[in-house]
Amino acid sequence: MREMVQYDVLKIGKPIALTVRPGHTFDIRTRPHIRHQDQASHSTSGPGFTFDIRTRPHIRHQDQASHSTSGPGFTFDIRTRPHIRHQDQASHLTSGPGLTRLYSCHLGCNEEEFAFTLCAENTMTNRYIPTATSIEIPLRDTDEVIELDVEQLPDGEEVISILRDERAPLHIWVALALHYYKQGKYEDFVSVLETSRTDADVSYKDHEKDQMAALDTLAAHYVQLARKEKQKEKRKELFAQATLLYTTADKIVMYDPNHLLGRAYFCLLEGDKMDQAEAQFNFVLQQSPESIPALLGKACISFNKKDFKGALAFYKKALRTNPNCPGAVRLGMGHCFLKLGNSEKARLAFQRALDLDKKCVGALVGLAVLELNSKNHDSIKKGVELLSKAYTIDSSNPMVLNHLADHFFFKKDYAKVQHLALHAFHGTDVEAMQAESCYQLARAFHIQGDHDQAFQYYYQATQFASGGYVLPHYGLGQMYIARGDTENAAVCLEKVLASQPNNYETLKILGSLYASSPDPKKREAARDHLKKVTEETPDDVEALIELASILEQMDIPASLQAYQKASQMLKETVGAEVPPEILNNIAALHFRLGNYEEAKSYYEQTLDRCRQERLQDETYYSNITVSINYNLARLYEELCDFERAEQLYKGILKEHPSYVDCYLRLGCMARDREQIYEASDWFKEALQKNQEHADAWALIGNLHLAKHEWGPGQKKFERILKNPETKSDTYSNLSLGNVWLQTLHTSARDRTKDKKHLERSLGYYKDVLHKDARNLYAANGIGAVLAHKGFFREARDVFAQVREATADMPDVWLNLAHIYVEQKQYISAIQMYENCLKKFYSFHNTDVLLYLSRAYFMSGRLEDCKQTLLKARHIAPNDSLLLFNLALVEQRSAIAVLRNETSKLPQVVGAVRELEMAQRFFVYLSKEGDRMKFDLNFATHEARKCADYLSQAQHHVARARKVDDEERLLREKQEKEREVIRQKQIEEEQEKARERDLQAQKMEEVRQQFKLKTQNLLQFREETPEPKAKTPGRKKKGAAGEIYSEGEGDGGGETAAPSAKKRRRSRKKVTSSEQADSDENKAGGESKRRRKSGAGGREKKRAKVDEEGEGTQSGKKKKRVISKAFISDEDSSGEEGKPSGEGVEPGLPSSSPTPRAEDGSSASSQSESEESDVEEAHQGNHSHSEEEPQGEGSKEEMKDEVESKQKESEDEEQAEGQRSPDKTEENDVAME
Repeated sequence: MREMVQYDVLKIGKPIALTVRPGHTFDIRTRPHIRHQDQASHSTSGPGFTFDIRTRPHIRHQDQASHSTSGPGFTFDIRTRPHIRHQDQASHLTSGPGLTRLYSCHLGCNEEEFAFTLCAENTMTNRYIPTATSIEIPLRDTDEVIELDVEQLPDGEEVISILRDERAPLHIWVALALHYYKQGKYEDFVSVLETSRTDADVSYKDHEKDQMAALDTLAAHYVQLARKEKQKEKRKELFAQATLLYTTADKIVMYDPNHLLGRAYFCLLEGDKMDQAEAQFNFVLQQSPESIPALLGKACISFNKKDFKGALAFYKKALRTNPNCPGAVRLGMGHCFLKLGNSEKARLAFQRALDLDKKCVGALVGLAVLELNSKNHDSIKKGVELLSKAYTIDSSNPMVLNHLADHFFFKKDYAKVQHLALHAFHGTDVEAMQAESCYQLARAFHIQGDHDQAFQYYYQATQFASGGYVLPHYGLGQMYIARGDTENAAVCLEKVLASQPNNYETLKILGSLYASSPDPKKREAARDHLKKVTEETPDDVEALIELASILEQMDIPASLQAYQKASQMLKETVGAEVPPEILNNIAALHFRLGNYEEAKSYYEQTLDRCRQERLQDETYYSNITVSINYNLARLYEELCDFERAEQLYKGILKEHPSYVDCYLRLGCMARDREQIYEASDWFKEALQKNQEHADAWALIGNLHLAKHEWGPGQKKFERILKNPETKSDTYSNLSLGNVWLQTLHTSARDRTKDKKHLERSLGYYKDVLHKDARNLYAANGIGAVLAHKGFFREARDVFAQVREATADMPDVWLNLAHIYVEQKQYISAIQMYENCLKKFYSFHNTDVLLYLSRAYFMSGRLEDCKQTLLKARHIAPNDSLLLFNLALVEQRSAIAVLRNETSKLPQVVGAVRELEMAQRFFVYLSKEGDRMKFDLNFATHEARKCADYLSQAQHHVARARKVDDEERLLREKQEKEREVIRQKQIEEEQEKARERDLQAQKMEEVRQQFKLKTQNLLQFREETPEPKAKTPGRKKKGAAGEIYSEGEGDGGGETAAPSAKKRRRSRKKVTSSEQADSDENKAGGESKRRRKSGAGGREKKRAKVDEEGEGTQSGKKKKRVISKAFISDEDSSGEEGKPSGEGVEPGLPSSSPTPRAEDGSSASSQSESEESDVEEAHQGNHSHSEEEPQGEGSKEEMKDEVESKQKESEDEEQAEGQRSPDKTEENDVAME
């Protein structure tokens, strides 16, 4: 069924500069929702669409296929079988963990009796019970004795009289008492020991041990009587007597091992003194590590503490100490093996105990339970036979009776179940056994339909049951559901779930109970439970539908997916058609997600299914059809097909005139068309059908609020709250809070009452939060109240928390932006307004645009404010408030321009024009404005203000025109000056261009002259070897590659030694003449040619390397490239600034840098060294002419040219000066 309509809440804002309306009209947003039977708000709504929960008396198990005995009115039933109780078992067993306590208690009692017997016999046998068959009582003051046959003991009183008269020693009293105990004469046993405490002779050595034995033996007997006693008062009395005896014995010898054993078993039987008993057993084991009673006691304590491995170890140690232990020890071992999961060894232990004791009921029951758990026909039959045998041995054993009652429950013999369970209940005082007996009785009455008796016994079983026995709580929860008490039912089922977290039935029932709870936490728990059910059993259609119904309000896509999966399972697995209820729910979810076409398709399918099913139940499916038609009309309304929606609404009203929702929707459609009076008529018709309909009153109140009629609107919401059924309506409280807060923004408000109105508004918001702590609209209202009180920081914190809770609430975005404006954080406010416009309103909401323009206005961005108001005017051109604010912005902008003395003439003229327009707007608004939005006197005042400024406008215009003229003249003058300067710059550029052209022409001429001078320098000639004049003492010519140059001038050049690298480095600084003489002497009179300059030797070597690298050499004849570049003084002077290598044709050897002379001579040394280098290269080539023939060209011409060039270079060197030998040597080393 469609839920209660969700309404909007007024957005709270505090206008400062602009008259901004803080809120807008309320709106009702009805949506089609899933209809349920338990919602009776609409009288004509269809029946429920969800499946009802069917209570079940027991927990269902998939593997229990036998014993199907479900009771009337229930879907499932438990198929339980007798199992051995395990507290940690995950499955639900019929017996429960009470059987574990039964076994442990039964085992402890057997061990206790066995230990008491061993204690007494071990203490008294050797000392007081001779091997003879008689006991001698010495007579007083004589040597005679009275001999008593132990097999034929006289009456106890007679024996006591003899012992008293003869003052017999205490050990004889104890011995006779033990013989009476063995013969089963317990009264004589007690009488003898009680009398011995006062009349026995203790005047002998070691009589304290006899006193301890007497007291401990009698106390142990009282403990055994208390164990078997059913009456609590009698049992309490026996315990008190045993306690007194043990306390008396403590005063004699406290740390006697036998005494401590007896006291420890007494503490163990009491149940709440297990730690004290364990301490005493530990003390005994320290004194005697092989004490069997102490070992058995430790085993019993470990078993009850769930230390099954430790208990088994103690049992094994006791068995190794005494292999002839009774069958009870094997019985205890069997229980330990079973707890440890070793069923086979447990079976062997039970069988061994049965072999040792044919009447061991515990072993028979253990074997029977193991057989029943085998789950086959033969084993079940054998288990029942074992139980029958145990019943024959001990028909009052509650353990046997409970298992037989469980067996007859599946046999449907409920009379025997009640008989056996009742006898088991009265035959034991163990609460765990009583709890199981009550449970058997309760489920017998439950299956027969007697819920009152079942409830009584279920409740009694929960009182007796331990924490791990949860089956009675499950049955009691079902009884609470049958009584309609879902709260107590949930409490009981939660206890079951705490013990068995993955139980399928409990999860499903709890999920169904919590699904209908109004508490959000419980609904979330229901979602979690049902999700767990669907994950464990994916084929459960009911669980899927329950889960989908819960997820409708939490996760719409997940709910839709669950419904679709359930529909698919119904078609494919179950083979049934999808019910129309589920199809309607799927359509409603598509509608809420905005998938209107899919919703329409499902609604049509739903109507078709209703037509098909109408033949079976016409009334039910007719009602469903009404709801589907209503939902379909809502769909058409969202699709803007208002005609078809109106037809469907009116068609429903013809058949069901009391369908109030149709009146409300027709009224909302009229309201959206701005037909307020028609909408009011529809709402009033709805009130004629139901005078107390809260939605109708709320919508009428919203109509009044939309027209700013606060008084009538307030009365409508107060009427809703006066109705007892709707006195806690949160929407009405919110609306009243908004009304009182809205009074702060009315034009005719009384400012003295602002504080009072704020307090009233705050009170309404607080009431809403008390009723619904998660109501975000109330929290938003409280933040608005704080903002109005000036607590902006606190208000911002409240709005921030609301925004964190939901990002789909535009009011909180706007309120946060308002706070930013108040805190003068205009950039943040503007950004928040723009984001809100984009996210919620697609930039088409006039209210938010008005808020945004106010933020621009406050930050001084008047142009942006104006543009924003113009956008709002395009959306709502008839809104007088927007027009007022636009006129106000134009006025402020124009005044700012006029007041600025630096404003230009166009700006001033535009400001005057805007001021005139603003004046016209204010004059119009002062007459035709909306009095509900602003005070018309404001418009009149602003119009006069505009008139005042317009009267001064001519002065501002004249001032601006004068300033404009002055600026124009100044600009013209500056323009002329710039033109003169520009012409002068052009002429200078032209003059520079002409000079560059002339210089370029000169350079070109020099280059052409240089080309003419050097075009014949590159020649190829072949030279024939010429005989050289032999000098005295010369043996052979220099090595290959050495070039000798003749010394020319007056020592004018440096002489380069023709020796190798090491020889040149070892030369000393000598004069040129001494160096020449030394060279001639070393060469044996051989005449050598001297180089003119130090650079000549290096150039010669470099020329040699270049010649060797050429690829044109072949054989003894090689072509030599002879390149000489001679530049005259005139040429050198004409090409100053050029690099020394300029003008040398490609392929010629480049000259190395020439060092400066010591006197720092002229820059022409570079060109002179180039000539010298070329000449030396030519002489080197000429010296090898015998081996390397020259290329083309005349030999004679080349020789004449070389000689002429050499003369020129000699002249230049003489003018330059000689270079020092040390410089030459340094250059040689550097060159190397």
